[in-house]
Amino acid sequence: MAVTGYLLQGPRVALRHVLREDYEELTALVHDSAEMLQRWLGAREQTEEAFSSYLERFDQPTHEGFVICLRSTGAIVGGVNINNIIRGALQSGTVGYTAYASTAGHGYMTEGLRLLLEYAFGKLELHRLEANIQPDNAPSRNLAKRLGFQREGYSVAFQFINGAWRDHERWALTAEATTTA
Repeated sequence: MAVTGYLLQGPRVALRHVLREDYEELTALVHDSAEMLQRWLGAREQTEEAFSSYLERFDQPTHEGFVICLRSTGAIVGGVNINNIIRGALQSGTVGYTAYASTAGHGYMTEGLRLLLEYAFGKLELHRLEANIQPDNAPSRNLAKRLGFQREGYSVAFQFINGAWRDHERWALTAEATTTA
């Protein structure tokens, strides 16, 4: 993938919208990361049709989809969505993010999600972001903590994953908290 269309750039990574042309690279990353991701995300269909349906969500004003790329090569190192965007008095959304096995542990997601926060609280003019994290997903919880998210609560049977309703912790961050951190 050519290195173009970046919304924001950090020292090592850049943020851009996910594109149809990302299908093969993302499919390979998900395949290579299946063991790492299965527990948290469950099995997902990796067909072109499923990817097209995924992309169609981002045609709606309630969803935004991004990839985090290495600035030097354009290679994708992570994915992030802002879902369930609510405008008006709330100005909020829910963040979901995915790292991949080949690049996990290098700090790319921390840097990339900082860019996402800048974009969400700046360009998108959101006030609050939430992240729902399974209680035993320590890497995801630690990432949320590094970014300044605060644990606000516990949601029983929140999401259906791997054939069962899974509990999640609710973490949140407001625009004001990012300026004081």
